[in-house]
Amino acid sequence: MLEKIVAITTLTSLCLLTLLLNISVPTTVGPLGILAVFILGYLSSLGVMTYFLYSFSRLFAHLSSAFTVKKPFTPMPFRLAYYYSTVVAAAPIMLIGLQSVGGIGIYGFILVVAFTVIGCVYITKRIR
Repeated sequence: MLEKIVAITTLTSLCLLTLLLNISVPTTVGPLGILAVFILGYLSSLGVMTYFLYSFSRLFAHLSSAFTVKKPFTPMPFRLAYYYSTVVAAAPIMLIGLQSVGGIGIYGFILVVAFTVIGCVYITKRIR
């Protein structure tokens, strides 16, 4: 069920984001329009990242089965891929936000990477 919700949300947000970017100008859309762009961008990124992590873990498990005999790698469940992608999908949106207020320096980039790593470690600790 979660797979269907993520797929529908991703496709809907991609369509709405495309529509919003094609029919409006940032100077006339106002703050709510800018907020909508960031929210729709996050939802799109969340869905794409979830399916990427899920597919990559299944592919990695399939390819690694030829090399490991004792303990094969098990693919990541979809729910776990969704949990990790909630944090990882926020990184590009934060970088876009940083770029919009004054540029991305090495300090800002390191902070975004640190936030992403801390979020993934937190998810790992909460799940186990």
